[in-house]
Amino acid sequence: MENETTEKKISELSALIRHHNERYYQYDDPEITDSEYDRLVGELKDLEMRFPELAQGPSPLSRVGAPPLPRFKTSGHLSPMLSIEDAFSPEDISAFERRIRRTLDNSDQIDFAAEPKLDGLGVNLIYQDRRLATGLTRGDGVSGEEVTANLLTISSVPREVRTPDRVPEVMEVRGEVFIKTADFKRLNVWRTKEGLPPFANPRNAAAGSLRQIDPAVTAKRPLDIFFYALGTSSDDGFTSQEEILQTLSRWGFKTNPYVKILPGITQCIQYFNYLKGIRAELPYEIDGMVIKVSSLELQRRLGVRTRSPRWALACKFDPLQETTTVEDITVQVGRTGVLTPVAILKPVKVGGALIRRATLHNEDEISRKDIRIGDRVIIQRAGDVIPEIVKAIPGERTGREPIFKMPKTCPDCGAEVVRLEGETAHYCLSLSCPTQIKERIRHFASRGGLDIDGLGEAIIGQLVDRGFVSDPGCLFLLKRDDLLTLERMGERSAGNLLASIRGAMRPPLDKFIFALGIRHVGEYTAALLARHFQDLSRLREATFDELMNLRDIGPKVAESIRRFFLEEKNLEIIRRMERAGVVPSPLERGGQTPLAGMTFVFTGALLALTRAAAKESVERLGGEVSETVSKSTTYVVAGDKPGSKLAAARNLGVKIIDEKQFVILTGGEG
Repeated sequence: MENETTEKKISELSALIRHHNERYYQYDDPEITDSEYDRLVGELKDLEMRFPELAQGPSPLSRVGAPPLPRFKTSGHLSPMLSIEDAFSPEDISAFERRIRRTLDNSDQIDFAAEPKLDGLGVNLIYQDRRLATGLTRGDGVSGEEVTANLLTISSVPREVRTPDRVPEVMEVRGEVFIKTADFKRLNVWRTKEGLPPFANPRNAAAGSLRQIDPAVTAKRPLDIFFYALGTSSDDGFTSQEEILQTLSRWGFKTNPYVKILPGITQCIQYFNYLKGIRAELPYEIDGMVIKVSSLELQRRLGVRTRSPRWALACKFDPLQETTTVEDITVQVGRTGVLTPVAILKPVKVGGALIRRATLHNEDEISRKDIRIGDRVIIQRAGDVIPEIVKAIPGERTGREPIFKMPKTCPDCGAEVVRLEGETAHYCLSLSCPTQIKERIRHFASRGGLDIDGLGEAIIGQLVDRGFVSDPGCLFLLKRDDLLTLERMGERSAGNLLASIRGAMRPPLDKFIFALGIRHVGEYTAALLARHFQDLSRLREATFDELMNLRDIGPKVAESIRRFFLEEKNLEIIRRMERAGVVPSPLERGGQTPLAGMTFVFTGALLALTRAAAKESVERLGGEVSETVSKSTTYVVAGDKPGSKLAAARNLGVKIIDEKQFVILTGGEG
């Protein structure tokens, strides 16, 4: 009976893996995440090892990829494009070296080639007499789809090897086609505007773009490529992976600048951790690191298994995408009255963090992605931080999943919910909505606002619920006796909170403007307004045209500012604060500030400052902070373990300073 159950499980896993291979390799539309696929493969591998007598014909684990699609002409690779064994921890990397040592003489010096593992599409380019003859996708590892014309639309693909060196008459050059993260986002914005479904991730975008019947479509997509290996070559004079990469680069094949030749497995583990640390800073997505024994002689001695070489390992990072279930969709009310739908998820770990919720933005977004309560969905941590749902998996629906509709009344106060013309969001317009009041006060007291220490979410909730405050202006009228009635509030805590409120009565004007919570006015815009108007009363009287004349102020922001100061309730709150003694202090004008016209880029971890505090220092002194390095960048501030931005700064000749120099430059003590 046990054998029957195991045999059935092997059959089910084999069918599932074949199905997902087709979705991933043939249709570029995976239904599960890479990590979930890895778990299926690991489970089948374990069963096949324990019960070899229950094998049912060719295992899906003996194949690489999936057969080419019939719409493409196919050709065979001169040598198989093998898969690479996976590893998921430093312990797996150490075990890999121990296996190698058992085959090789322990006295052998083993150098490793380590490189980022790009999440793209593997290709094989066959050159004859220096010219590109055939370009193939990986396919099933034995043969692939001919996409030569499409590959030639990628500027990094050489049509001809132009070098004075002797070049093999026939050679296979292996590469990985990918799309940079910024280009991927722009591509999805365009697809959404055109009414097309967005790609789930950069890998799908790259694969879908390369496998177009019409090369003109491929030519419009921002594809790039890194080359990483040679397959069959009519000249086997190379001795190491390091030599191959150096030669390919010299011949005009683009190689990854993060490839390292390392003298031992300890250094490989250190480099794995380093790449994991700079992962978010790279301009393209990586999901791990590939380690290869560099010596080709040692590679030959180690040999290959059915589908993977014994001399290579794919070390994977914690996944940034996972599959889970939408258990419910609730609605949250923000400080401006916006109703935001939020997916309540079956808890799942993504990138090392346990995720239980994901924002769904608005009703249009839910409809576009067709997300329903009960759906199995793929989620990811956008920018490695914010959880979001990438796509639903309709194939796993039972037919009982309800379609979500936004509520017609506010879930917190019962007021009518409206959708304004031209807006995607739904609003509760009630000024007495308790959730909005709490959120406005929380924003007012936040670090970016008046930074009132001790005024946390729980205290604000009690103050509003007990009627002590109904707007930010009421904070300055609080008395010690009011605070002492609150739960977990003693004499000392009450005294500290009152002192913190009194200490916020002379805020910088930009902080005060931001704290008011004017729609579309963030910290940067608040600082811009403060430097120009110098006084809150002047800002209150500013006309729409006067606001529009300011740099970086558009019609939507100008209209929002005017609407805010025309609302009598808002003016009454400001007057209440002024009567209580709140007096914002002016800033110097933008043209006279020390960092006016300067642009800063930060890379690596700052030790004495948070990134937010450093950004605040720059903007307060009239400078700007950018996420990308360009020729117009004034300084790149390099912290601990800087990423790719440091190399970009060196290439462009941008001045690089350390954290100590930055502190001195912004007026602090070095």
